[in-house]
Formats: sequence, C-alpha cells, structure tokens
Amino acid sequence: MSDNKDSNALEEQRLGALGYKQELSRVLSPFHSFSVAFTYLSPMVGIYSLFVLGAGAGGPRYIWLMFIPVIGMYFVALIFGELGSHYPISGALYQYSKNTIGRRYGWWVGWFYMMALLVTIAAVDTGVVPYITDILNQWFKLSLDPSKHMTIMWITIALLIIQTFLNITGAKMMGRVASIGSYVEIFGTIGIALILAAAGFNHGFGFLFTTQGAENIKTNSLGVGFGGHWWTAAALIAVLAHVFIFYGFESAGDVAEETKGASKEVPKAMRNALLIGGLTSFILVAALLLSTPKDPAGYAKATSFAGGIPYILGNAVHMTWLRDILLLAVIFAFFSCGSSILGASSRMLFSYARDGATPAYKSISKVSPRFKTPVNALLLGAIVPLIFTLMVNITPSKDIKIGFFTYPANVSALVSLVSFGVSGIYLSFLLTVIGALVARTRGWVPAGHFTLGAKGMIINVIALVYLAVMLVNIIIPTGLASPRGALFNLDWVTLVVMVFIGVVGLIVYMIAQPGKHEQHALQKDR
Repeated sequence: MSDNKDSNALEEQRLGALGYKQELSRVLSPFHSFSVAFTYLSPMVGIYSLFVLGAGAGGPRYIWLMFIPVIGMYFVALIFGELGSHYPISGALYQYSKNTIGRRYGWWVGWFYMMALLVTIAAVDTGVVPYITDILNQWFKLSLDPSKHMTIMWITIALLIIQTFLNITGAKMMGRVASIGSYVEIFGTIGIALILAAAGFNHGFGFLFTTQGAENIKTNSLGVGFGGHWWTAAALIAVLAHVFIFYGFESAGDVAEETKGASKEVPKAMRNALLIGGLTSFILVAALLLSTPKDPAGYAKATSFAGGIPYILGNAVHMTWLRDILLLAVIFAFFSCGSSILGASSRMLFSYARDGATPAYKSISKVSPRFKTPVNALLLGAIVPLIFTLMVNITPSKDIKIGFFTYPANVSALVSLVSFGVSGIYLSFLLTVIGALVARTRGWVPAGHFTLGAKGMIINVIALVYLAVMLVNIIIPTGLASPRGALFNLDWVTLVVMVFIGVVGLIVYMIAQPGKHEQHALQKDR
C-alpha cells in the first residue's frame, strides 16, 4: 500500500513539475491501463468490420500482411512510450507535440487526433447496430432493420448514454468496463478460433499462402480487379484491412494522469496492447480463413459482403445458444471499444481546456468533485459523435459532381466522415513522430522511466517512414472504379474530408485563441 502511495506521490510531483496539479483520481492499475489501450485497438471490432475487405481483396494470403502494420506500429509505440514516460499527462499526442515542438504545433496535432477519436466513436457505435438488431430480433421476435436511419440513431443514442454514464462515474469504472472488454476480446479471438478448430477446419495450413484468384476480377470475391498482380496491386489494398486495426494503443497515454506509476506503466501498456492485439488477431483471422468452405461458391460467399464472418460461424457452429454467446461477445467488444475511446477523447478535451486552448475552456476543464472525472468533457465527447451519427441521413441517391471529384451515390455523409477516422489517426501519429524527431535533433534527452537511448534516433526514423508510406497508401486518390476508391477511401473523399476537418480546425483555433488564454489557465492550475 505504501508503495502505491509513494508511486502516486512521485507521479503527482512529476505532474506538478510539468505545470499541472492532480485533479483526476489516480486509480487505474497497470491492467486497467492496458485494457483501455487493448479495447480501443479491439481485434474483434477490427476483424469483424474488416475481414471481408481483407480476405476479399487479397485472398487468404492477406493474413501475412498483418506483420507490416504490427511491426511498423511497434516502432511508433516505442516512440510514444518514451514520450508518454517523459510526459505522463492527459492528452497524450497533444501534450507530446506541444512539449517537443510548441503550443501551436501541438494544438493542430491534437485537433486531428481528437476529431479522429470522435469520428471513431460514431463509427464503432453505429457499426454494432446490425449485431444488436440481430440478437433483439431473435430473442424478442422483432423486425428491426439495421439499415434504417432511425434504428441506427436510437441504438447509437442508447449506447452513448450508457457509455457516458459509466465514464462519468469514475475512472475506475472505465477501467472495469475495459478490463471486462479485454477478457471478452480474448474469448472472442482465441476462444472462437478454438471453437472453429473443434468444429474442424476445411483447409490445411498451406491454404493461408494462396490467393484464391483474388488478383483477377473474375475470381475476386468483391468483384474488383488487380490485373493479375498480387504483390504490387492486391497487397497494397488488402494490407489496409490490417492498417485500419492496429492503433489505439496510444490511449494508455490519454489516461496517464489516472494511472498508478504512469511513467513506468504507460509504455508497457502501449507495447503489450499492440503485441497481444497482433497475436490474437492473427489467430482469429487464420481460424476464420481455414474455416471457409472448400467449394469455390462457398468460399466466395464467405469472403464477400453477402456472407462474411456470420456465414462462416453459421456453417461451423450449429448450437443456437453458442451462437448467441458469440454474438453477445461481439456486441460487448464494440461497446467496450466505444467506451474506451470516449474516455480517451474526453481526457484529450480536458487537457486542451485546462490549457485554455478551446472555446468555453473553463466549463470543459471542470472536474466533478464527487467522481473526479471531466464530466463536461465527457458530455461533449458524446454529443459530437451523436451529431456525426445524424449524418447517416444524408445519403445521395446518385453521383454528385463537386468540382474536381465525384461524391458517390448511396454513400452516406457518415461513411465519408468515418473514412477520416484512420487517415486522421495516421496524420496525427506522423506529426507526433516528426515532433519527437525534431526534439532529438535539438538535443532533447528523455528523462522518463522508459527511454530508447542511443537507438532512439533510428527507431524514430523508421516509425516516421512507416507512417508516411502508409498514410499515402490510405489517402491517395486512384478513382472510384479502383479497388482502393471503391473499398476504402472513396477516391478523393477521404482527402477532401481531411482538408475540411483542417478548415473547421482553423475556425475553432481562431475562436479559441489558445495562446491568449493558456497562461491564465496554467497559472490557475498551479
């Protein structure tokens, strides 16, 4: 007990040295910190959302592309771990960049990151709607349609209310929900893989090295063509199904001020969330691929939007009660993922407001005397995704020409906004890593519990190169008829949305005038 008190006292002293007082409760254990990061990364949410896109675009061989983002992001996690250990402050990327480069630079890094978080909450909470309606329809003989705008909106509102309430009641509650979510993730990945193995795989291990004709349009499950080229065409698109999963580990830094021994534990939580996420993802994807039907028609359905994971599990698992348990696990994985992201985004908003860097900063930075949580930041963090959810109602019935690009028919404004989720994350990650590199060249010497020593510079460069290359692969426009444009970035739309978020950010920056209020806010904290 005394060790915890000593550790907390040291963390509070470190926080004071950085210009802040301890307002949030330091109650999160190392496992809580890991769980927040792991449930945000969420292998289950990622795989259940992206398996068809990856397997359909690249065939079974796409599983091996997983190593690219896991290894690339591991270098990023090392950089973030070093920054998080030196600056164990709520707000993570915002604070890292602010302290390595400067206030204005940090504000913009944090803006893109925060918007990506809020967009992702909307994506996760709307993404679980089909699974919730499925189980409600089965249990209560309802006829809820997951494609109906009102169904999406009301279920999303219900989820946001519950997630916000649980987050408001304390950081420990957030940690408990995330901890349960971690166990569910393990069951939903390794457990489902074991269930599929017990049911009997339909292919041998060598199947995972085949493409099943994914590089040719006639044999591609999604009806996209790569001109017969896999490594130089199909792989560039299929890898995005993994790229869209392996981030979120950085959220351990967002809750650093509530983590016991943060300088030591936050870097561990980041690395462990990524590595365990990579391992469990590989096991589940391998099991799903090996469980696809042997016949070409069955395989094509299993790796297309007409079938996907529900079709694979339906063929392998015949017990209704077990399918319901699996469905509930998926639902809770989505729920805990959204809850963790809401918690992370509220700490980012709190960190901004505490620095006087947002409009209405005095209100947003308030901490509940009872729960020791940033209540107003949490409420705002729920309201913005709800507003985003309403954009599902904006769905053009035909293509719209907007200047130099075409907005595709039957694609809601919410889907377009969600396309910014990953590109915004990669942009903010890249800018943060650039900030760390610039700081090193200026003589910055990390002084946290975790440091990279002499290897820091080369690790920094590798992380930067990975993020830059993958960001280009995510956003580069290649036409709506191309696999990338059709399946991931909607041609110019993702890039245009990024620019639009930047313009909105400029307006908010001008209203907030962060430099004008920052000194006053920091003096008040001291």
